[in-house]
Amino acid sequence: MSEEHFEEDEFTGAVDPNTLWRTAKLSLNHWPLMVTFLFSVVAVAIIENYQTFLSKRIIDEGIVPRDLEAVRSLAFQYFGITVLLAAFVAGFIISAAMISHWTQYDLRKSMFAKLQELSFTYYDRTPLGWLMSRMTSDVTRVGELVSWGFLDITWGITGITAAVVFMFIINWQLALIVLALIPILVVVAIQFQKLIISEYRVVRRTNSKITGSYSESINGVRVVKSLRREEKNLEEFQELTTEMFNAGFRAAWLSALFLPSVQMLTALGVAAVVWYGGFQYNQGWITIGTIQAFISYITFMLWPVQEMARVFASMQQAVASAERIFSLIDEEADIVNRPNAQKVEHIRGVIEFDHVDFRYEKDKPVLQDFSLTVEPGETIALVGPTGAGKSTVVNLLCRFYEPVSGQIRINGTDYQDLTLDSIHSRIGMVLQTPHLFSGTVLENIRYGRLDATDEETVAAARMAGAHDFITLLDDGYSTEVGEGGVLLSVGQKQLLSLARAILAQPDIFIMDEATSSVDTLTEALIQKAMDHIMSGRTSFVIAHRLSTIKRADRIIVLKDGRIDEIGSHAELIRQKGHYYNLYTKQFQKEAGGSIPNILA
Repeated sequence: MSEEHFEEDEFTGAVDPNTLWRTAKLSLNHWPLMVTFLFSVVAVAIIENYQTFLSKRIIDEGIVPRDLEAVRSLAFQYFGITVLLAAFVAGFIISAAMISHWTQYDLRKSMFAKLQELSFTYYDRTPLGWLMSRMTSDVTRVGELVSWGFLDITWGITGITAAVVFMFIINWQLALIVLALIPILVVVAIQFQKLIISEYRVVRRTNSKITGSYSESINGVRVVKSLRREEKNLEEFQELTTEMFNAGFRAAWLSALFLPSVQMLTALGVAAVVWYGGFQYNQGWITIGTIQAFISYITFMLWPVQEMARVFASMQQAVASAERIFSLIDEEADIVNRPNAQKVEHIRGVIEFDHVDFRYEKDKPVLQDFSLTVEPGETIALVGPTGAGKSTVVNLLCRFYEPVSGQIRINGTDYQDLTLDSIHSRIGMVLQTPHLFSGTVLENIRYGRLDATDEETVAAARMAGAHDFITLLDDGYSTEVGEGGVLLSVGQKQLLSLARAILAQPDIFIMDEATSSVDTLTEALIQKAMDHIMSGRTSFVIAHRLSTIKRADRIIVLKDGRIDEIGSHAELIRQKGHYYNLYTKQFQKEAGGSIPNILA
């Protein structure tokens, strides 16, 4: 996926009618609210224009002829329709707000559901920031478009149409003068709004760069000072702030010119009406109330035109947000269940990798002709240099990805004929970088099996060696771990992650460099728990510290995506090949130079 796909501020394409229609249809899911909304908005536009018409009658039928009874009667009418107006205003505000909230709710729900379905390949090529922006700012923008934006457009069109109708009823000649002014107002307003939004896009884009500069400078302050980059960083930051200031100044200047420009055009319209209306009044063809009504109608039209111009100018950006949202919702998962895929309760048979090839990118193979048969209950260790394909093997086993060619079978059945849920639910995995979710210690362990009792959860923690440190926490198992487990150490998070895997009671257990970032004491606890959970289970262990895999049934040495060596620890040591070199160098480093009996 290209970088341009993720740059929301750079969107300059034309509004796609299909996307616009699909966006509008979002509100049809809540048609009772939409009907209330439309009826209320149209009623408000008509009533506001009728108020002006009533004002004309009050002047012509009551004030000028000094008819107090007519003034009193028309004033009561005016008060009555004002109360009615207030009710309809409340109706469209409530319905518009509800449409906005429901639309955003529906979109976020659809996107979140889609994110649960998508394969790892999608996340590999899609930046996290892009996804977060879709769920937040883009959803808000679309919600506002289908509610408040639609409200402004509907109110503006209905209001202007109603005003024109009333003006033609009152005096068609003056109405033609005003009608000629409307297109000019619309064109000027839209052009101004386009220029203003263009400058604000520059402001937002530059602000993102400034935020990134802040973050890099703060996080990398030691590097900045050690390399004496302060002055250069300040120069670069000055350029960014200057760019943002200039764009903000231009936007403010255009905003300052916008309203006076529209008001000047409106004033010209008022002047034309007063001049020609005065002529007609002197001829006895119209009344004072007519001139007053036309001036009110012209002034009234200023606001709908201004709001519609703002909506139309910003619609391009809102529709671009909708396009990005729909592109996520329409995304097809690379890995899906085959028709009639089997659901199995347990995975305890032989696992076979049969001439498997795999690549993340075209022309960049990761695994080549990989074949391996794993017996039930066997522990397989995977070692090799970075990029050799160790994690890819377990990712394929978990069916996070699927082979480009070749086949993976479980108990003689192609695992693509099994449901994804059947495979995922029977695998327990502990990663190098453990991830916890916001909530308590107990909730994070129980994440492995939601129906587990408190007693089962605590038992899993004991088995993982985590119970002792948990009881020392302020609130024990009820202690909040913070976002991502930030309130706990890496070792503590790893022990909870292990307890979570134990509680799930998996058929296949995977340890992916789980001890590489912990201290020696925690490593010993993890190793003890591993010995317990791997007993009788098919297990795969990826380890940087080779001393932790000596008891594996077989050790697979990978190199350039192929099996370079295979055998037990003792067998590989006797062969004195690649594994022997890796182990002796690591052992010598840890032992401080001496090499005891490495066959032990």
